[in-house]
Amino acid sequence: MAPPTRVDPFTVLNFRLEIQGLAASQFSECNGLTSEVEVIEYRSGGQINTVRKIPGLRKFPNLTLKRGITKDRELWEWHKTVLDGVTKRRDGSVVLLNAAGSEVLRWNFRQGWPTKYEGPALNASSDEVAIETLEIAHEGLELA
Repeated sequence: MAPPTRVDPFTVLNFRLEIQGLAASQFSECNGLTSEVEVIEYRSGGQINTVRKIPGLRKFPNLTLKRGITKDRELWEWHKTVLDGVTKRRDGSVVLLNAAGSEVLRWNFRQGWPTKYEGPALNASSDEVAIETLEIAHEGLELA
């Protein structure tokens, strides 16, 4: 009998973001690849000791992306459209890469728009990279 093939998990350091119509893709951190279904509890008339649980609304928390700030203003300009009252929704993907840079997994989101932009925390006594944060609200997430 042959020994089982070893399958190592992927590391979290290789990923990119693809957003329809935008070039910005390199981020140092991504959070919010989450989907959940609300639980609705109810009691049936003849069953006083049992609570039934059925699926309710689907929820998709915001994606939070962080990267070192550069002169590129593309993400700010997208957020500014929302501030100006003209929301430009875009589909996109967070793509996990293997060590060779090839795609291994993809989370696709639908109808995303930037709900929050945060500039870097500035501190003259530090030499850390200035980080900008973008939060994207969306209406669906699927693992492709």
